[in-house]
Amino acid sequence: MEKIKYFIKSEKGKDILIIIIIILVGLSSFELGRLSKANNSNNNGIKIEYPANYEVKTNLSQTNSNTSINTAKTTQTSGNYFASKRGKKYYPVGCSAGNTIKQENKIYFSTGAEAEKPGYELSGSCI
Repeated sequence: MEKIKYFIKSEKGKDILIIIIIILVGLSSFELGRLSKANNSNNNGIKIEYPANYEVKTNLSQTNSNTSINTAKTTQTSGNYFASKRGKKYYPVGCSAGNTIKQENKIYFSTGAEAEKPGYELSGSCI
């Protein structure tokens, strides 16, 4: 025990003790990160579903005056294609290029022709 106490009090012993502490803190932080990721893998966030008769009022000032987007489409939470209320491109569901669009800004369409009717164009990223 005396040798251990003497070693820890020495300059070399303090350096080794600091290195051991840094390694332990790093390993425990890494493991906590892995644990938090494993616990959240099944949680995809909050999904808001509106009743069928709910109408969302939106500001559609960026659309052409000749065309307008049916506000009933904004209540739909699924379809084969989606677009941003503020953009001009539409994407197939599952296209990673549209992942940056917030859920509240997404508009869903059943077909590509339905998306092109109000003036949206198919994104070249997901062809």
